[in-house]
Amino acid sequence: MPIAATNVSDFLDAKAQRCESAMRDQLDALRQAPPELREAMAYSLFAGGKRLRPALVMGAAEIIVGDDCAALPAACAIEMIHTYSLIHDDLPCMDDDDLRRGKPTAHKKFGEAIAVLAGDALLTLAFDLAASTDRTDVVRLIAQAAGAEGMAGGQVLDIQSEGKMVTLDDLKSIHAAKTGALISASVCAGAMLTHADAAQLAALKTYGEYLGLAFQIADDILDVVGDEAAIGKPVGSDAGLDKSTYPGLVGLDRASALAREAADAAIDALTGFDDNANTFRALAAYVVDRNS
Repeated sequence: MPIAATNVSDFLDAKAQRCESAMRDQLDALRQAPPELREAMAYSLFAGGKRLRPALVMGAAEIIVGDDCAALPAACAIEMIHTYSLIHDDLPCMDDDDLRRGKPTAHKKFGEAIAVLAGDALLTLAFDLAASTDRTDVVRLIAQAAGAEGMAGGQVLDIQSEGKMVTLDDLKSIHAAKTGALISASVCAGAMLTHADAAQLAALKTYGEYLGLAFQIADDILDVVGDEAAIGKPVGSDAGLDKSTYPGLVGLDRASALAREAADAAIDALTGFDDNANTFRALAAYVVDRNS
């Protein structure tokens, strides 16, 4: 599907189908793995979702060269990392959630031990896939985004901020690591795998950073005013855990304004690109206006 199409839902659906087909092939190839482990991996990996991150990987590649083939392994890898993080995030020692996307969470379905191991196996498979690109720089990019200075570190900061007053700058730092790092890495990985020049890569990195910020603020807002059936889990879970959120810190109206400011900044970052980037422009508005 050409990146110039501005129907974001169609873009996400097409990329999701492409990514899911490739991920099923990867799981089917694990013939020596214990069946229950493969079942648990597949249960969470194919539980639904927008597949935003792999779409960003493939979409960035299309902006640069008009084709996403080179980016597909990295797209699958990043979605597996995202899924592993959700499995672990739902555990009783973390957020203790019973539902994810309207279904029992992995530890409710398979028990805590198998859920932890399914997350571990998805993370490991992700780096096997990332390594298949033969691009050490891309593997390191993904590792850094997922690790102690990225997603995992951001999760620690998020836990440590529970029940505490934080500043707006503190909250931005938490979410830049917890959510934004992997979203930004998704965009950069697709660009790097298609040999974007320095200016293109810098612009797309900025786009990814602001998109990640807009996405996280919108997530915080949905946890307050979202429809439980649409988001697939109870609303108010962040408040129940006394988490630091944008609506909790600045109120709903200001949080909405900040989300739109971030989306506008993401769009501005694409000024140097032609109509091939129109879907990414529309996607920035979509992450703010979505209902799930």
